[in-house]
Amino acid sequence: MYHEFFGLKEAPFRITPDTGFFFSGGERGAVLQGLIYAIAQGEGIIKVTGEVGSGKTMLCWMLEQHLPDDVETVYLANPNVKPDDVLPSILAELALPHPSNASRAEHLRSLNDYLLTRHDAGKRVVMFVEEAQGMTLNTLEEIRLLSNLETEREKLLQIVLFGQPELDDKLADTRIRQLRERITTAINLTPLSADDIRAYLAFRLTTAGYRGADLFDRNAVRRIARASRGLTRRVNILADKTLLAAYADNTRQIRPRHIHSALRDSAFNDSARPTAHWRWPVAAFTVILAVLAGFYALAKTQSMPVPATPVIVHVPAVASAPAQAAVATDPLTQTLAASRLWLNQQPADTHTLQLALLKNPAELAALVRSAGTGLARDQVHLFQTQAQGRPSWAVMYGSYPDKQAANLALRNLPSVLQQRQPYLRTVAGIRNEIRQIQQLGTQS
Repeated sequence: MYHEFFGLKEAPFRITPDTGFFFSGGERGAVLQGLIYAIAQGEGIIKVTGEVGSGKTMLCWMLEQHLPDDVETVYLANPNVKPDDVLPSILAELALPHPSNASRAEHLRSLNDYLLTRHDAGKRVVMFVEEAQGMTLNTLEEIRLLSNLETEREKLLQIVLFGQPELDDKLADTRIRQLRERITTAINLTPLSADDIRAYLAFRLTTAGYRGADLFDRNAVRRIARASRGLTRRVNILADKTLLAAYADNTRQIRPRHIHSALRDSAFNDSARPTAHWRWPVAAFTVILAVLAGFYALAKTQSMPVPATPVIVHVPAVASAPAQAAVATDPLTQTLAASRLWLNQQPADTHTLQLALLKNPAELAALVRSAGTGLARDQVHLFQTQAQGRPSWAVMYGSYPDKQAANLALRNLPSVLQQRQPYLRTVAGIRNEIRQIQQLGTQS
């Protein structure tokens, strides 16, 4: 209703997860990268906990998108599933026969045979278990037994448990201690801080097409942070209703009365105190940061970008004579302007390919020449970035509507570029990184 009024192309604060709106601040981006790393290691069971509305489902969807193509995912999303129904449910998800009169041993054999076949083909299977806190101890134990499916060297089924904090209470039960001891990676999604929420609101608005000044000032952010307790779903609800109240008031300036109206309509307590998790990240997240030390080497073999802080630069197509003179005078300024135009025009879920990291932008010409006619020059983009603390330049290529199209283009790159082990990135992720570097510049 208020979208056109605020110059938005789409709804910025839907509570339904949309991976194009994934916010990597508030440690979410690092958590996602840590999960990809942990799955790549293939050891033990992974556990992700967070309060209702903290972004677990969004993280799950992002994880599926960014896992390599050789990883197959299967979901177990019914918390009321009975122990005897776990195997049939998994077989059904994998489109395998699961006759009701078959025994558990027969179902287990079918699953094991399928996993061995995938393993022999160089594939892996990961099972996402959602709402795990609602499962009985017997059901969780049945899931734990599936982690016993393995070869002499590797697990055949990787398991990721997603649940609310009550899952930790359930795992503390001595009757299920074997499952608890199999968990090698444990992550808690902590609520967003007030600063995170301010960046989150700006990110969602910009991704939806907003191009004006900040709509939510610091006072508005503080009230939303206090009432939402840092939970993204509540932030979305409050922000949506606040914009609606401002629209009804025919103003593009958010006033305290608009937030008060949103709070009243949402039945949130504006004076609610932050939870104990508000200020202190859990120790488990420190473990994830430690394993990320080796992520740069691993990232080149996966569909996940190396963490960086880029400033976009775009290499334009051949220009007219006057334009060429301008480029010769200040090419960086020209390419920055062209890049901003390119970036603003792309949908958030547009994919592009990262081809290489260069020491300086002068190396780009040699890279393009080495590819011969395999690259369209006007589809080459250049990012100024930092890798391992040193300035560098990331070369990107193309604009693709989805992951499938990008992967097809990836496979068709010239062999000289394939040797550099290129991988996928998204426009949404690029935009978010630009905002983060701008925020760092403002703070400094």
